[in-house]
Amino acid sequence: MSPSLALAFVAGLLSFLSPCVLPLIPSYVGFLTGLSLEEIEVRRGTTLAHALWFVAGFSLIFIALGATASALGVLLLRSREWIGRIGGIVVILFGLYLLGVLRPAFLMRERRLELARKPIGYLGSAFVGVTFGAAWTPCIGPILGAILTLAAAQGSVWLGTALLGAYALGLAIPFVGTALALDRFLSWFQRFRPYLGWVDRIAGALLVVLGILLVTDRFTLLAGWLQGLTPQFLKSRL
Repeated sequence: MSPSLALAFVAGLLSFLSPCVLPLIPSYVGFLTGLSLEEIEVRRGTTLAHALWFVAGFSLIFIALGATASALGVLLLRSREWIGRIGGIVVILFGLYLLGVLRPAFLMRERRLELARKPIGYLGSAFVGVTFGAAWTPCIGPILGAILTLAAAQGSVWLGTALLGAYALGLAIPFVGTALALDRFLSWFQRFRPYLGWVDRIAGALLVVLGILLVTDRFTLLAGWLQGLTPQFLKSRL
């Protein structure tokens, strides 16, 4: 399970870095807080509170999706091997989409729920987080879909829920960090902008590899390889 959780966490980080999410992060922070850049730097407590409510909102959605996908996998437990294989094919298609090999029209259409004005207060920030988690595609759709497929193949509601929790954490940590250091983020983003296209390529390649492992029922090979890289002093404490 540890490699799966690590993979889900990295998937969350890649979702944050995706070309159609990362450039909008400053706008989200400003929208949530209603503050200018100068005010955000001074009122860090308020900014942190709004950011935490926002990530709580989208985490709730992702975890609920993970529990639902896992529950479906449990109902079809006898067919878990075939779920993994069919899901692996779907994950490979997601990877090819991110690599630009496949561009189906239904995935190219963005489905966003636009909010002209944020509901008042911290609960309003949570509502915006729920909206982000439920409606923002295709930015995070392919990566999130791959993790949901992996959750369905686990055969356990608890493990699937943990997977989506790790994914949400990977997306939440950099968002909260950005909210607390927005000026530094803007400076870093100018340097990182030329490499944005590589985020989708890397994510696509990882999804293709994950899909192949699922199709061939060799996902456990990843666990064994990672265990081989673990230092002995860490193994003795696990």
